[in-house]
Amino acid sequence: MKENVIDVLLYLFENYIDSEDSVKPDKDALELELEQIGFQEKEISKALDWLDSMTVLAGEQPSINASMRMFMPAELEKLDVQCRGYLLFLEQVGVLDTDTREIVIERVMALETDEIDLDQLKWVVLMVLFYQPGREVAYAWMEDLVFEDLEAVIH
Repeated sequence: MKENVIDVLLYLFENYIDSEDSVKPDKDALELELEQIGFQEKEISKALDWLDSMTVLAGEQPSINASMRMFMPAELEKLDVQCRGYLLFLEQVGVLDTDTREIVIERVMALETDEIDLDQLKWVVLMVLFYQPGREVAYAWMEDLVFEDLEAVIH
């Protein structure tokens, strides 16, 4: 089974992070469960490190007042025009502010993939918003967008 860090993150998010269940498994139990499902140890470790970094970023709100975002060459390679346009859209409608946009871009760049598609970007945005204090309304709005898109694909 060839899985990547994004797949592990999606599994964790869908099954634990956004769960109403108050009982969360400890790290060792979680790693064991993920290995039993078929995720590779290396990818599990990277995903858990990615989430640990998210909690650090949530407490370190940068203050960016730039009116226009210029993407670095590596960001242009990883985020295609559709993804960059979607980030701009989310910023224009108020789901992302400049600070959360930068966290999303930083988290995307931390993923060890050459490219990220729009669906994966939406999940990263959702995960980032989940960890940002005071962004509950934006999270709920984004959650609706992600799950409406999923329902459209299923039907």
